[in-house]
Amino acid sequence: MFSIRGDAHKIYLQLKKASNKNQSFECMKKLIEITEIQNFYVSIDSHTLKKIYYCMLKEKNGSGIIPILVSSVPWLLFLFSKQLQEFLFKDGSWLWAIFVFVYLIILTISVILHFHERSWAFVHTEVIQEILDERKK
Repeated sequence: MFSIRGDAHKIYLQLKKASNKNQSFECMKKLIEITEIQNFYVSIDSHTLKKIYYCMLKEKNGSGIIPILVSSVPWLLFLFSKQLQEFLFKDGSWLWAIFVFVYLIILTISVILHFHERSWAFVHTEVIQEILDERKK
């Protein structure tokens, strides 16, 4: 099913669908993946897990290369705007449309990938933090 809503709502809809069919929630692919992540981190000693947690925090909070490229490429194009305009609009060419389309596709994919990676880094840090907190008790 196609929805422009976020993953949280999609998961809710999958849970609701499974509930209506009297299916176990534990069979859902996303929940199985989280369980596998939890089981893996539980098998690691606390000292190493803390180091992994710090690496994940760095990943989660770091700006990354994608946002830098997304913000710097327009400035690069601006520097060469005269040459770029001459090339793209030469003799009534439609090359500018192809350029804009490709640029927007690359930009969209880059932003989606960036936020997808950040969300997974958040999941990992939360799982690790929960394990470390349980071990302290």
